[in-house]
Amino acid sequence: MVKFDGFLKVYRESVDDEEESRDEFIHVLPPLKKGQELTRREISAIERTSQGPQRYTEASLVHKLEELGIGRPSTYAPTISTIQQREYVVKGDKKGEEHKFLVITLKGKQVTQKYRTETIGSDKGKLLPTDIGIVVNDFLMEHFPSIMDYNFTAKVEQDFDKIAEGKQQWNKMMKGFYKDFEPTVEATLNARSEHKAGERQLGIDPKTRKPVFVKIGRFGPVVQIGTAEDKDKPQFAHMPKELSLETITLEQALDLFKLPRMLGEYEGEPVTVGAGRFGPYVLHKKLYTSLPKGTDPMSISIADAVRLIEEKRKQESQKHLKTFGEDAKLEVLNGRYGPYLAYDGQNYRLPKSMHDKAKDLTYDECMAVIEKQKK
Repeated sequence: MVKFDGFLKVYRESVDDEEESRDEFIHVLPPLKKGQELTRREISAIERTSQGPQRYTEASLVHKLEELGIGRPSTYAPTISTIQQREYVVKGDKKGEEHKFLVITLKGKQVTQKYRTETIGSDKGKLLPTDIGIVVNDFLMEHFPSIMDYNFTAKVEQDFDKIAEGKQQWNKMMKGFYKDFEPTVEATLNARSEHKAGERQLGIDPKTRKPVFVKIGRFGPVVQIGTAEDKDKPQFAHMPKELSLETITLEQALDLFKLPRMLGEYEGEPVTVGAGRFGPYVLHKKLYTSLPKGTDPMSISIADAVRLIEEKRKQESQKHLKTFGEDAKLEVLNGRYGPYLAYDGQNYRLPKSMHDKAKDLTYDECMAVIEKQKK
């Protein structure tokens, strides 16, 4: 009990939201005297769920690297950048799950029970591991445990310092490392595993009676029906980002094979909706149009699809400023930063002085710009 406020009159440290919610049922005690008999007014028993450690933010990850002696200040930014570029982690928010918990209260001689709800497992602005990140990590932990050991990395840093100070020869240090490392790499390359890294069987497809797997494919996580040994080729479907290899169910996996589906016809050509590496799309006359975020590919109508196709055509017409009949490989395009030239699969910057007359450029003027940039 605070008897004298002192500096607290003008300054009080803030309390974490998490701490406030945890202490929701704890009350400040009144002034007490030695030997005073206390009688209970109310006793509460609150059900709690153990939670895993918090995910790292970029700042807390750097702090952890410093703590473990891994890397040095100049390597922290490239490390955090690399794991995001390779999509081992994504920076973002994770929705928590609503969880019911029981509160039992004894007041007087009356016992009451109430269920309350709380959100657990939510993360904001954290580095969240992806399926590829988890699979790569598991693979490295299985085959290269000594390299993945934190102490190994810290020891290498110490060896580098000795080399920099002239106390150790770099070639001897490298030779000692490769003596054990090279055979491990060779053994891992030559090992023939029955299952691919991260592969998991979900169950059996009721239609084909073939096994359904999830695994990491060439372009990310995929669902596969059937095996390579079957007479028919296996069927594949890309997994959307909101689904995970670890938590996807058989029902969710089979839903992915409901696409592509036929919506109807437009201008005498079929209109289909499908799902690809970059999400759901509408396909018409070899033109792919991405569905807006939040649009359900299973419920989109032919009218909505036609509207998206027309919008895409309009964008494409605005993008293609000029083509040249004498050379189909040359084109003047409109990009994010203004007009530019595309020639034989390469892009070339157009000087700002030519932006206003991009539509009127001659073939020779365009080729002169290209030749100058090539040199």
